[in-house]
Amino acid sequence: MSEKTIVKPKTAVKPKTQRPKLWKVILLNDDYTPREFVVQVLKAVFRMNADRAYHVMMTAHRRGACVIAVYTKDVADTKAKEATELGKENGYPLYFTTEPEE
Repeated sequence: MSEKTIVKPKTAVKPKTQRPKLWKVILLNDDYTPREFVVQVLKAVFRMNADRAYHVMMTAHRRGACVIAVYTKDVADTKAKEATELGKENGYPLYFTTEPEE
């Protein structure tokens, strides 16, 4: 009598890869940091052109805050910290923060 070999088909389990949560980088307005300096920081850290940087700076100036860009958490935190540090190094209270994208 021959033994029967039972072959079960392998079921491939594909893990669901979720996209990482995105975080907003927000520029907070202050009454001390010169507008030109804010534009320089936006161009340097966030790679904006002069027109876009000026528009973002004016939006923050008028509304008190402006979402600058959306990144993964680590990139958002790094860029916000880098931009805030540039302000501190130059004696300005320039401040960027992050919050989760809804």
